[in-house]
Amino acid sequence: MNTSEQTTQQIQRAINKIALKFPHDDDTSVVTDIHLRAIQESGELLAFDDDETEINRCVIEEWINNTDEDFYEKIIPILRTELRNMQEAVDKMGIMKPYSFVLENDDKENIAELYLVDDDLVILGGDLMEGLDKDLDDFFNNLMK
Repeated sequence: MNTSEQTTQQIQRAINKIALKFPHDDDTSVVTDIHLRAIQESGELLAFDDDETEINRCVIEEWINNTDEDFYEKIIPILRTELRNMQEAVDKMGIMKPYSFVLENDDKENIAELYLVDDDLVILGGDLMEGLDKDLDDFFNNLMK
C-alpha cells in the first residue's frame, strides 16, 4: 500500500494526540497497552486504553472503504514506521513501563503488537520469539555432536 503524505501526517497527528494525553510527569498512568483499532469501512483509527476508554479518534481518508483482504497486513508496517519516527514522544509518555501499542481489528481482535517499550528496551514489532524453535534445534544438534 502506497502511503501518501496526507496519510502519514494524519497518523503522526493521531500518535501525537495520544502522547499528549499521557504527559511525562511524576504521576505515571497504570495503562499497560494502547489499543489502536483500524476500521476499514470508515477509515477510522481509534485509540483505547486498557479499560476501553477512547483516547483518540481520527479518520485516515486513504483507508475509507478499503476493501483489501490484507488491509491489516498492509497497515502494520505503516503504523510501525510512524511509531518509530515518533519514538521520542512515544517513549516519554507518562505510562508505567512496560507498555505496548497493539493493533486490533474492528472486532477487537489482536492483530499485531506494533511497539513495546520497557525502560531501556524498545521492540518495534515482530514476534519476540520468532525463529526461537530453529535456534534451539540448531543449538541442541550442535550440542549432541
